[in-house]
Amino acid sequence: MNQPTHLPANDRGDDSADTAYRQPPHNSEAEQALLGAMLVNNEAAQQVSEILTAEHFYEPVHGRIYDAIQRLVDRNQIADPVRLRPFFEHDEALAEVGGAQYLMRLASAAATILNARDYAEAIYDLALRRKLISIGQDIVLTAYDADVDDSGVGQIETAEQKLFTLAEEGKADDQAKPFHQALAVAVGNIEKAYQDPDKLSGVTTGLQALNDRMGGLHPSDLVILAGRPAMGKTALATNIAFNAARRFLDDKQRGVPAEASKGAVVAFFSLEMSADQLAARILADRAGVPSEDMRRGNISKDQFDEIARASFELEQMPFFIDDTPALSIAGLRTRARRLKRRNPDGLGLIVVDYLQLLRGTGRGTAGESRVQEISEITRGLKGLAKELHVPVLALSQLSRMVEQRENKRPMLSDLRESGSIEQDADMVMFVYREEYYKEKEKPTEGTDAFLKWQDEMQNLIGKAEVIVGKQRHGPTGTAHLSFLKESTRFTDLADDSHLPDRF
Repeated sequence: MNQPTHLPANDRGDDSADTAYRQPPHNSEAEQALLGAMLVNNEAAQQVSEILTAEHFYEPVHGRIYDAIQRLVDRNQIADPVRLRPFFEHDEALAEVGGAQYLMRLASAAATILNARDYAEAIYDLALRRKLISIGQDIVLTAYDADVDDSGVGQIETAEQKLFTLAEEGKADDQAKPFHQALAVAVGNIEKAYQDPDKLSGVTTGLQALNDRMGGLHPSDLVILAGRPAMGKTALATNIAFNAARRFLDDKQRGVPAEASKGAVVAFFSLEMSADQLAARILADRAGVPSEDMRRGNISKDQFDEIARASFELEQMPFFIDDTPALSIAGLRTRARRLKRRNPDGLGLIVVDYLQLLRGTGRGTAGESRVQEISEITRGLKGLAKELHVPVLALSQLSRMVEQRENKRPMLSDLRESGSIEQDADMVMFVYREEYYKEKEKPTEGTDAFLKWQDEMQNLIGKAEVIVGKQRHGPTGTAHLSFLKESTRFTDLADDSHLPDRF
């Protein structure tokens, strides 16, 4: 059972028969020895729980025994042959190898607890090899029998996705997870949020009003940030991305482990602005110098020194910009996977500016509509968020219908190609600045209407709203922020109790 079965080679001396009947790589004796060690000493189960799952065992019955041991240990109960026997009395696979007595034989074949981790790593490595063989076979068969619409580049991207998933998780395909496994992750996330002083369960936005409303940006979520032109959606996305990267750097310098940080390594896919334009915007924000003056060189020596200081600070940020124009959703996925794989600190947040500038795969029919293409893109972004287990913040344009209403606060129906975007998104936020619209209504100076308009403008200047129109994990509502137009920065509004008295 444990050794590969080889048939004799044919008369010509080749080894084709040997290859045809080659068994997948496995080591049943190592599986037996490890299970025996776990039954004899349950500390071995705790040592290997982070390395192995039941699916990594070649013999299915071994996987079931491993899972039963881990469940008992998780409940602080003793896991030995006597305790496990009732669970396997009617297991047909175990009956084939001796029934419940097989558990006693496993215990007698136990490896020492010192070797348990080594055995686990060997079993895990063999499981990866079997997955690699499976992926390789799929690649070969797909290449031979490819569909007309399935290009070679598309096959490469699919293969890369499978290999990336295997490298990250040790699993080349999606499998149903036991509820207790998903429950343990959920409880762990709740515990982290409970113990965190910021009460965040996700990546910080750097804006307390937004964090209070949404609890941060959650892994595997697709978050849509939408707004009409000049509302500041790119500025808000840039602020959020910078705040997350800065928090990650600050946590790292304080010795906080990457997995415990409320910040993130950021990948910013800028399809509208070039990398240097985006960097200049962030630099103007951090230096406190108007971006218009900085672009024209209309700055003082003190301002130039402040720009130099901010530039030195920003150099250390875990912030990556990809400004490839007309990027496809498949290309974006490939680049994001590659960045996460190559960066020592991984990847914690993806920002896309903006959704409508992405391209689909182009595998649809010639008459495929833009709505169908956007649907493919949003599904792809949601899939990427789940695959890499990071939040994806994607910007989106709003239709011109907003401008035709008296109340110009955006709604879900204002999203361009709104059906797929609204359906696939876990959260939809809108940026709205009433100041922008009120400024256009300026009446003739010196009139009563002008004085009324001036009073209304005084209450709107520098204020913005982020309207949460959809949220799967919480309520909808509005977060009120301050917007500094000169430096394109969003900040929290000052508390009225901290403002100076008016005379």
